[in-house]
Amino acid sequence: MGRSIIFVVFAFILFSCSQDKKEEMKGNVSDVFPVEKLPKLMNISQNARDVLKDWPEYNALETSIKALYTVKNDEGLSVVIEDLVEKQKLLEASEFPSTYDTPQVKSRLKVFKTYILKVKANMGYGIETLTPLGEMVGAYNAMSDQFMVTVNNTLDTLKLLDE
Repeated sequence: MGRSIIFVVFAFILFSCSQDKKEEMKGNVSDVFPVEKLPKLMNISQNARDVLKDWPEYNALETSIKALYTVKNDEGLSVVIEDLVEKQKLLEASEFPSTYDTPQVKSRLKVFKTYILKVKANMGYGIETLTPLGEMVGAYNAMSDQFMVTVNNTLDTLKLLDE
């Protein structure tokens, strides 16, 4: 009986020490950020681009999202995410072009904001950021797609509602 208790205590101590080593190794992971694992940005059609070119707040946001693909480490990512938060706030407060002043576009912008804040929260807690970054880029691509859908929509909703 005494030997089994000593064996269990020894096994417990051995197991506890091996867990500490694994946690230490996580802290020593290289600070290189894997940009190539992020989804590619969607190309916006020329029709949508013609409307967007006169919207400076959107152009600033687009420049910031492209800067995400030049990030080398976590510090650079932190700077880009802070910049994205600021540019998104400016875009949300700005006057939307009449073509894009729709609930569909505004809701895509809110979803994009949600994922930016999710990435920022993960960075603050030291949690893995690659997955929420992929989701954030996906939300940005969905917003870009909504720009193209809105511009290419030739259906007159007022006529539909009148009939």
